[in-house]
Amino acid sequence: MITLKNVTLRRSAKVLLEGASVTLNPGEKVGLVGRNGAGKSSLFALLNGNLHEDAGEYYIPAQWRMGQVAQDMPETEQGATDFVVEGDTQLGAARAEVTAAEATDDYERMANAYTALHDAGEYDAAARAQALILGLGFKTTELDKPVNSFSGGWRMRLQLARALMCPSDLLLLDEPTNHLDLDALVWLEAWLKKYEGTMVVISHDREFLDAVTNVTLHIDMGKLVRYGGNYSKFEDMRAEQMELQQNAFSKQQDKIAHLQKFIARFKAKASKAKQAQSRVKALDRMEKIAPLLSEADFSFEFKEPANLPNPMLSMQGVNFGYPPADDAPKGTPPTVIVHNVSKSVLAGQRIGILGANGQGKSTLVKTVARDLKTLGGEVTEGKGLNIGYFAQQELDVLRPDETPLEHMIRLVKDMTAAGKIAGQQTREQDLRSFLGTFNFSGDMVKQSVGSMSGGEKARLVLCMIVWQRPNLLLLDEPTNHLDLATREALAMALNEFEGTVMLVSHDRALLRSVCDEFWMVSRGGVEPFDGDLDDYQRYLLDEAKRQRELAKEEAKASAVAKPAQSTTPPAAVVTGPSADSIKKWKRELAQVETRMATLNTEGAVLEAKLSTNPHPSEIAEVGKRLKTVNAELQTLEEQWLELTANLET
Repeated sequence: MITLKNVTLRRSAKVLLEGASVTLNPGEKVGLVGRNGAGKSSLFALLNGNLHEDAGEYYIPAQWRMGQVAQDMPETEQGATDFVVEGDTQLGAARAEVTAAEATDDYERMANAYTALHDAGEYDAAARAQALILGLGFKTTELDKPVNSFSGGWRMRLQLARALMCPSDLLLLDEPTNHLDLDALVWLEAWLKKYEGTMVVISHDREFLDAVTNVTLHIDMGKLVRYGGNYSKFEDMRAEQMELQQNAFSKQQDKIAHLQKFIARFKAKASKAKQAQSRVKALDRMEKIAPLLSEADFSFEFKEPANLPNPMLSMQGVNFGYPPADDAPKGTPPTVIVHNVSKSVLAGQRIGILGANGQGKSTLVKTVARDLKTLGGEVTEGKGLNIGYFAQQELDVLRPDETPLEHMIRLVKDMTAAGKIAGQQTREQDLRSFLGTFNFSGDMVKQSVGSMSGGEKARLVLCMIVWQRPNLLLLDEPTNHLDLATREALAMALNEFEGTVMLVSHDRALLRSVCDEFWMVSRGGVEPFDGDLDDYQRYLLDEAKRQRELAKEEAKASAVAKPAQSTTPPAAVVTGPSADSIKKWKRELAQVETRMATLNTEGAVLEAKLSTNPHPSEIAEVGKRLKTVNAELQTLEEQWLELTANLET
């Protein structure tokens, strides 16, 4: 178990934890919560050994293996599968030992090395890694793509897969859902529920915490408090404690006031001096109950839109997608992702946009936001339409080298030039005051955006949107990097907003709270989704399975499309394979199947022999042979797939 006893943690002069004591038992799934800056990441640093306690005692079993997501962006040309396999540190150590043992004549060492390699899962490592990669939303065709070919968010998914690949007794996850779509999030929840070790997770996703944790640790005012239960249970228990504390504080204040009144009234009278003195002592001995210092809440509201066109916009036969790349050959057609959409967006609608990863949700939102042009059809905007757009990547709308104040000043100039000012205060001091309502005060208004945290950038985007007084909000994953308090403030503000909302989010609590209807982006179209989010989660798991099967079929079809490796002249490829080629493929296929059957039998015999604890020299020989058998089997399976595909054609 993990124990902290009277632990004090400091960062520079700031005390993050003081006198913290807690015990985490093996197998517990712990949610670590608290406001930004409370010390959650510092506690993680203590758990993983990067930070040491300033006072007190900290204990973690020395033999425990630890898994955690690396925070650096991977830069490598290594294939995705190989990159994730390397996350299995136990397998990596076993492979290194086999290589070292084979360089010696020590049969006992080789025997032990091959046994350890077998126990570490050498022969199914690639399959395990690929299951993680596919579960996190990648396509089958991307399994061997270089890591550097993916965008930043997808590379961080590979870092998460690498952490899950590592055999661990303690798994530390810091905001694992930030770069995930809802389909990948649902898969991750299912995976973590089956995880048998101890887990500590920092997350601002209420439903994710409820699904995967059974203990909650709350950091508040330097104290660490353990609650039995998930986040919702924690909220209920904390609310009860706060109410009891406030009641006790109020009663004590009444008692103190009564004692002080008695002392003030009778301390000058000789006959009452002793009684007055005893009350002074009672007052000194009294253990003071602290007043309830609730966490500083963050709240904001959307101003009433200047007008509400109805419909907001109308789409007739619209195609959504991307134009050809700048360096594409002339005549390259655009890439259409969503076809023939005919829908209207009405005033006051609250639309949640659902769909599995890669189906076109963000493409739809970007096009409505005018960041992308339509590839066909017609979009008619209502008169006076004013769009507030929250992009999935904050830097799509922010400039890293500018300050929050410079962003607001530029926004004023742009809106003034467009004639869209609708009663907003535009003086610099007014802009500073407005930034202050979003917690950008003092020197922060002149801090470069590039140096800010993800949560601060997200708040700045919200601030700019609110100032514009939009009547249509397009929000693409607005909760990434937002803490729970800000997410709740966003939900409240959206519920009071009088305009129209179109929302893409993996935060199910936000979707449930805000949206009263859903659009499903799937299989190249947009249709109403009549179920609730629980129905949608079931759909996502089924859709992910369908996508994997479809990708396998596409990979198989592409193998068929490749010219057969034979002496057939080019003309024969056009007219179809000759009878001689077909006979040759059938003969080769029969040979491959016979050889595969032989190798499978031999492999089973070798694995059975390893389980009987033979002599070390024999284990070494068996291990070498098993390694060769598996390698040959893999090659034969690829030949079998190609030959079968050729014959089917």
